Amino acid sequence: MRGRGAGQAAQSAQAVQSAQAVPTVPPVPHTEEQRRLAAMAVSLLLRYPEARNWALFGDVEKQLPLLPQPVAAALGEFLKRAAQLGPLALQEHYVETFDQRRRCSLNLSYYAVGDTRQRGAAILAFRQQLEALGVEETSEELPDHLCVVLEALALADAAVHDQALAMVASHRDGIEVLRNALAGLDSPYERVLAALCMALPEMDPETVDRYINLIRQGPPAEMVGLDTTPLPFPTAVPQY
Repeated sequence: MRGRGAGQAAQSAQAVQSAQAVPTVPPVPHTEEQRRLAAMAVSLLLRYPEARNWALFGDVEKQLPLLPQPVAAALGEFLKRAAQLGPLALQEHYVETFDQRRRCSLNLSYYAVGDTRQRGAAILAFRQQLEALGVEETSEELPDHLCVVLEALALADAAVHDQALAMVASHRDGIEVLRNALAGLDSPYERVLAALCMALPEMDPETVDRYINLIRQGPPAEMVGLDTTPLPFPTAVPQY
């Protein structure tokens, strides 16, 4: 028993040390309405900046005073850089970043299961979670797309808001990998991801460990034979 206790203590100490060493964004207190507004703002700003989406940037900017100051500041920094680039340059940057770089994928299942046979099951799990939250799919994107998931967090009924938040937070490791990849590229979109992370709960040690493994090893690779490993994230929304 003493050996087991010492081992658990060592693992806890290692988790704390790892959490301190990982460059993450600390949470900022939000009301439920502020979190909904932040989720929708991030969802809108992360869409491909074609003309109709670019036009929404001004609407987002008008809502910034309603958000916690650090979140408003981060989104304001993005909007300033986006204006300096202009729509065409931002479109080019968007394609080069999110469509051509694997570690900058906006599809959350990629960070959890990679390009393996579990991808289909993961996407189905996202679809089932959205249905359980009472959110209708209207986007052309897959249900694991970050913009889709954030729109669900913004629009879900108050009774399931906590469950919607938990669904997004369960993918915090992948979100942090994306944010750090964007930071390494000096992408203005890093500020958008930072604002999102401020609206999410602090990462627990298990999520920190998954994040560190993703940074070191990358997403999972395909395994030989039939993969029956459970998906590495919650696959159902609790019913109350």
